[in-house]
Amino acid sequence: MMSSMIIVFREVLEMSIVLGVLLAATKSSLSSRRWIGLGMSLGLLGAVVVALFMSELESSMNGDGEFIFNAVVLSLAALLIAWTVVWMAKHGREISMRMRQIGKDVSAGDLPGTALFFVTLAAVMREGSEAVFFLFGAAQAGRYDGWDMLWGGIIGVFFGAIVGITLYQGLLRIPVKYLFSVVGWLLMLLAAGMASQAAANLIMVDMLPALTDTLWDTSAWLSMESILGELLHVLLGYDDHPSGMQVLVFAIFLSTVAVVKYRSEYVKQAA
Repeated sequence: MMSSMIIVFREVLEMSIVLGVLLAATKSSLSSRRWIGLGMSLGLLGAVVVALFMSELESSMNGDGEFIFNAVVLSLAALLIAWTVVWMAKHGREISMRMRQIGKDVSAGDLPGTALFFVTLAAVMREGSEAVFFLFGAAQAGRYDGWDMLWGGIIGVFFGAIVGITLYQGLLRIPVKYLFSVVGWLLMLLAAGMASQAAANLIMVDMLPALTDTLWDTSAWLSMESILGELLHVLLGYDDHPSGMQVLVFAIFLSTVAVVKYRSEYVKQAA
């Protein structure tokens, strides 16, 4: 039960953090939430489908299929989140002025609803498929009792969701004038972390050079197996033993999005 609880908790934690930040950023738009809800629903369905074919996916491309699939999904999600951050930089002030006008649709500011849909779809499908694949594999191998796995999974979902809800409620308590700045940075860090993870997957299949295998090792002080380490991994892209390429991709992606974001804000204010 403990094994299934831990794996499900970690996957749900990543999903719920992404969803919590996106929901906080779009709390004034019901249509945007519908896009997120649709992405979540289809992501769960896609997770089951991907999990059922995970064995074939792993064996494809000379055994590198799973890593390449993860890299593509993470890269797309990172780019779409970056697009959302830039959009928020351009329209955040107008949205802040309409925060109490619940019911405004996407056309109120050309909110990239499709971007929110695909980010949610990618996050839920990737993390959900890994959790489902683990549970299916364990069940087929007969390593764990079915009921123990079920209860462990339910407990993992519960605690992962609680962390996401807590983050969401905390973001809602931030004054409106600061909300988009805080959410913008959270999204940028999330996107940079996803880009770094995509690079890590490509390094594993020798499609990117590592530059340095282990730039630092902080596993003795803050392991990624710990809850705090996992939270920092999701929120900040933390890795306790990253390669040089991972750090380089993280830094370049974060700085590029930050520059584009602040240039967009400056142009908007100047206009």
